Amino acid sequence: MASADFGHEPLQAWLVSTRCVACMSNVYAVILAGGSGTRFWPASRRLRPKQLLPIAPGSDEALIRSTARRLTALIPTERILVSTNAALLEATRAALPDIPAENFLAEPAPRNTAPCIGWANSVIARRDPKAVMAVLPSDHHIADEPAFVSMLTEAIQSAQAGVVTTIGVEPTRPETGYGYIEVGAPLLGRTFRVQRFVEKPDRAKAQEYLLQGNYLWNSGMFFFRVDILGAAIQSHMPELDTGLRQIEAAFAQGPSAYAQTLERVFPHLPSISIDYGVIEKESELNVVRGGFGWSDLGSWPSVWELSAQDSDGNAVTPTTLLVDSHRNLVQSMQTGGSKRIMALVGIDDLCIIETDDACLILPRERAQDVRAVVELLKEKGRQDLL
Repeated sequence: MASADFGHEPLQAWLVSTRCVACMSNVYAVILAGGSGTRFWPASRRLRPKQLLPIAPGSDEALIRSTARRLTALIPTERILVSTNAALLEATRAALPDIPAENFLAEPAPRNTAPCIGWANSVIARRDPKAVMAVLPSDHHIADEPAFVSMLTEAIQSAQAGVVTTIGVEPTRPETGYGYIEVGAPLLGRTFRVQRFVEKPDRAKAQEYLLQGNYLWNSGMFFFRVDILGAAIQSHMPELDTGLRQIEAAFAQGPSAYAQTLERVFPHLPSISIDYGVIEKESELNVVRGGFGWSDLGSWPSVWELSAQDSDGNAVTPTTLLVDSHRNLVQSMQTGGSKRIMALVGIDDLCIIETDDACLILPRERAQDVRAVVELLKEKGRQDLL
């Protein structure tokens, strides 16, 4: 039995850690909140992107606030960091008033996830060279929070053992919009070795993955020891390592020098995701597999799928009137709350989204085409609607 382990440390040490609250005392979290996608227009705008919206069914919390709240079951707010961009800093701070101001990392320019996670890793390593870091997107929906916290605990313990770890979600349908993880050898509990990462498949391949049972959805959550990630960046992305070291060296020179160096160096760091730049190049990776009602809430139809529906499959506002209509989503994102009656007659499979200054109506199957609306607004110079 003693031979079973997470990869680097024996089972006995791990069993001791599961009984010890102190094993979480050096755990930090980084919430990735720099995105400004267009898939939730007209609710989402450049300065109020998806993560700042209360679009999760049954909740009036902004997605990022729900993310931070879930984390506090294991990690106190003083050890939760938020990576965002300079334009979103004020709004992101307002959404998370309990997190210390110094824990917000404002990127001077968008450079994908490898530079922002690398920078966060340097900041945390400065505070605690033995820290473990959990990296999570800010805009996902979790239905079963106790199950999620349990999986989070196991992933952190795997990372403490020295192996880069991710969480893989048991697929419930042949989804073509997610990347997948092929599961390898079992290790301990719900932790397995990662066999390989797989790009987004076509429907036939996704159906095959679902039937095989050894493929998981890639949740985009990653767990590292800061020394392990630092060494991995140095090995796989030396150019990024050099830039991060320049930024960190300026910290000792004072806040002004640090800010100036960050402003000068960060925009020239390699623009690549942490997945491609570092994680998939590691020879040893673990995955914790399970289900906890996860969704990346990638589009308006995702909101419809997760929402409470009537007997005709409609998920609508209380002021919506329905006559011979089926499988529709009606959302009001007006700041004062909508009192307008909206009536649907003979309407099926639509998304209807109302805000103070815009209304979007489109078939659910064409949800991705909302980007075309945003592009048209740009062409017409309607910056007020972007």
